[in-house]
Amino acid sequence: MNILNASSPAACLEYLDRIHFPAQASSDFPQPSLQTLRALHEAHLLAVPFENLSIHYGQPIILQEDALFNKIVRQRRGGFCYELNGLFAWLLRQLGFQVTLLSAGVANDSGNFSPEFDHLTLLVHQLDGADWLADVGFGDSFRQPLRFEAEVEHAEADGRKYRLQRKDDESEEHMKCEYWILQQFRDEKWESQYRFTLRLHQLTDFTERCHYQQTSPESHFTQKRICSLATPTGRISLSDLRLITTIDEKREERVLQPEEYEGMLAEMFGVVL
Repeated sequence: MNILNASSPAACLEYLDRIHFPAQASSDFPQPSLQTLRALHEAHLLAVPFENLSIHYGQPIILQEDALFNKIVRQRRGGFCYELNGLFAWLLRQLGFQVTLLSAGVANDSGNFSPEFDHLTLLVHQLDGADWLADVGFGDSFRQPLRFEAEVEHAEADGRKYRLQRKDDESEEHMKCEYWILQQFRDEKWESQYRFTLRLHQLTDFTERCHYQQTSPESHFTQKRICSLATPTGRISLSDLRLITTIDEKREERVLQPEEYEGMLAEMFGVVL
């Protein structure tokens, strides 16, 4: 059954309820504005966990909006970047935003970047005279959309800083390519998180890499279970049996017993497998 269609507001209401965003009817839908984008972005991060549990419990991840809606909204699960940003883009479009899906490569410890389509991020267009980078699928990252402008520092409420850099790369077959790089200021220096081009993509373009992330032993998503959720004062995460709680930059860890795991998922993250 087709859950989603652009003419029905019911799915939008379900989604807004999932992220605890107030709306009782289509007449309550927020107007597309920078203020609305900021509120939706943070609400999503506080309500929907970043998690890869489907990979470890034999649940294939299908990059179709209906399947993602059923999982994230109706089953009240989370997901990883293709799922979270893919469905968030659908919601934004239903509310009147202009959104582009972008392919990114993630930075590694050696200073290089993983292949294209390793991460899906979003560009939201023309709000307050600018475009904005939005991303609800990169785990512990920026909570407010970033103004799409090079070398402009963005300071979060917790003091963390982010910026975008623009660079040309001629390493690939001597073809000049313009990349944008997301960076975070950490340990007294700027560290790259991921880079992307402005080529437009569809959700199906990420299918092959999504399959790799689910099946390859080299994918870090197949190596351990992760479930992580932002909180108003920090973050809670389950990394296999390690429960990590951060409150106002104070970090605590404890190791769960195996029989505690599913109960903790339900209690702390609202996830029922």
